[in-house]
Amino acid sequence: MKQTTINAIRILSCEAIQKANSGHPGLPLGAAPIAYTLWQNFLKFNNKDLKWNNRDRFVLSAGHGSALNYSLLYLYGLGLRIDDLKNFRQLDSKTPGHPEYGHTPGIETSTGPLGQGIATAVGMAAAEAHLAAKFNREGFPVVDHFTYALVGDGCLEEGISYEACSFAGANELGKLIVFYDKNDITIEGNINITFKEDVAARFKAQGWQVLTVDLVQDPDNVALIAGAIRKAQREAKKPSLIICKTKIGYGSPLEGSQKCHGSPLGEENLQKTREKLGWNYPPFEVPEEVLRHTATAGRRGAKREREWKAMFAEYEKKFPALAGEYKAAMRGELYDVKNDQALFEFEKPMATRQTSEKILQRVASLVPDLVGGSADLAPSNLTAMKDTDKMKFGDFSPENYAGRNIHYGIREHAMAAIANGIALHGGLRVYCSTFFAFSDYCKNSIRMSALMDLPVLYLFTHDSIGVGEDGPTHEPVEQLIGLRSIPNLKVFRPADGKETAAAWISALTGKGPTALVLSRQNLPQYEGSGLNALKGGYVLDDCKGTPDVLLIATGSEVEPCVKAKEALEKEKIKARVISMPCLEEFEKQSEKYKESVLPSSVKARVCVEAASPYSWYKYAGEKGEIISMNGFGVSGPAPQLFEKFGFTVENIVEKAKRSLAK
Repeated sequence: MKQTTINAIRILSCEAIQKANSGHPGLPLGAAPIAYTLWQNFLKFNNKDLKWNNRDRFVLSAGHGSALNYSLLYLYGLGLRIDDLKNFRQLDSKTPGHPEYGHTPGIETSTGPLGQGIATAVGMAAAEAHLAAKFNREGFPVVDHFTYALVGDGCLEEGISYEACSFAGANELGKLIVFYDKNDITIEGNINITFKEDVAARFKAQGWQVLTVDLVQDPDNVALIAGAIRKAQREAKKPSLIICKTKIGYGSPLEGSQKCHGSPLGEENLQKTREKLGWNYPPFEVPEEVLRHTATAGRRGAKREREWKAMFAEYEKKFPALAGEYKAAMRGELYDVKNDQALFEFEKPMATRQTSEKILQRVASLVPDLVGGSADLAPSNLTAMKDTDKMKFGDFSPENYAGRNIHYGIREHAMAAIANGIALHGGLRVYCSTFFAFSDYCKNSIRMSALMDLPVLYLFTHDSIGVGEDGPTHEPVEQLIGLRSIPNLKVFRPADGKETAAAWISALTGKGPTALVLSRQNLPQYEGSGLNALKGGYVLDDCKGTPDVLLIATGSEVEPCVKAKEALEKEKIKARVISMPCLEEFEKQSEKYKESVLPSSVKARVCVEAASPYSWYKYAGEKGEIISMNGFGVSGPAPQLFEKFGFTVENIVEKAKRSLAK
């Protein structure tokens, strides 16, 4: 039955691809024995409870091979039906072109952008290590599972994989096991034109155990694969890479060719593949004995969950407080801290990175499942949770997996994907941080956070030309509009401490990812700011009666607008200052509220932000003026840069008058 089941995985995948006339049959044909061995004999799951906390995680990093994943989900009873395979890649089907978390049952993370999956799997393994250290007690392995990932040549060519795997090796994540489907083929052909490195040596140098399974001559050698998995499971101090030498498109006339990487086999070649594999069943028909065979894995998993629940019941009796904290963490309880006045106590001018640090220390004591860190910039980003007499946070490391401060190293690409993996695992709230200019390195992972609706908090500091002397390489200009263009991402650029607190509250109590964009330089504290910032935009400083002109700004540019309002009033011009820390949240408000803040009858407007102007045309309207960055910054003291580029009281006043004159 082993061979028939392996071939069922192969043929079902190819039939789904052929019916869709779209997809990637090469990987499922070559990697089916790997997937079968893992799912049939090792993967811990309960197909009646897909969210069992202590299940193993399986990540198909080579997400283009999604048909393989869907065939497994069907055969092993994780929520897909045969009709779902028939609707592969069709509109509104449960089987989209690449695996989508939250859309298809049993999919642990969205994959497709190569390298993202393996980096996310590293995050899952890190979360498992942290939670195990925090909650496990002798005789009570409450958190005890593996993270498996299946990668291809393309995943390992992507630089993010190097960063993530270096992090995994440095942190000795022994519960991470990666299968490398080494078929030596990518879209353009054999990898010998681009990828000649010794992958085994690379991973050994990164602190991994490396095992090799040669399936070229004996493609369906399950015993060989199983032996490698058992050896990987026994290695507690090192993550394991199992290099599986395979043939892309095995069993088809296109075996070994890039022609089967990203295109259907074609009806004639599919029929020849059926004949080669001895598959004599009609399309999308699977013998009952195969389904009975695969059902044993589900029953084994159900038994293991029952045993785990019985163990947890005893754990709960012996460690009731710890068990309660575990259950709350795994439920993903949101911590509504908006009534905590300590979050809003700011008096003297401070950089918003400093106010964020103050808030972080308070939040860390209130949210026990908060973990996070920086890409080697914590002293500048101010993102370390500092030990106190009452609380010790510690550093996440092989010596202390319970540590809550994560040192990602100079690995921005992987940092954000690892944070996604931590969030996906469950049981933890996660943040990560770097300079705002380097958010570009994180961009694809931020996009994945938004796609999967993950509550990852991104703390980006040094937000504008206020960086000053470090110059244009470190002065973000286009990054704000770039992040604001990502659907489902909240981007806060607060003007003071209370707005920063509101941004933190939004991140902790809302869904989806949030980016806080924070200043290096000191900013004043405003009496009228606070929880109104949760609405995204609000009237910070108003005039009597209907204003003549609206001054709209974010972050550090709110300060010159407040001063410009005073200057305009001396000239009998009534101005309203509107702080807009989060455009996304403002757009969610009612039309009535938005009209109360930005009355359509007031056409004279000045929008001020030390970044790209493209966010502001909508709010400026036909008569408004925009003061922004239309090119890169320069190196020099920050005050001189703000003057050079027009972010001054005098220029705002001038632009207000010009708008009024239109």
